[in-house]
Amino acid sequence: QVQLVESGGGLVQAGGSLRLSCAASGRTFVKYTMGWFRQAPGKEREFVAAIGWSDGNTYYANSMKGRFTISRDNAKNTIYLQMNSLEPEDTAVYYCAANPLRFTVVPGSYDYWGQGTRVTVSS
Repeated sequence: QVQLVESGGGLVQAGGSLRLSCAASGRTFVKYTMGWFRQAPGKEREFVAAIGWSDGNTYYANSMKGRFTISRDNAKNTIYLQMNSLEPEDTAVYYCAANPLRFTVVPGSYDYWGQGTRVTVSS
């Protein structure tokens, strides 16, 4: 049974940092692209960042470049999202997802999803 379990969300003041984790289990993800998405209340789910599990190539949404960093730990089967200089606009539920194909920002292309972790940034 495939599981993606996010953790690390919480309440932080503007300008602060959080590190989200996504622990993956149930299959080998070596050929997968792992992505982070987020969904704010009343808004569509949007792409945040992605990483190729085997090659380590990274991709970011323009508004996250320079503030967010995605990484992976192969030994722990875990994906991370380091978020710095957080803004109230970053408030959302953040989801980890796995895509068996090449990189895409389209949520529908991702086969597996975690339950999400909530991030709230206060002004």
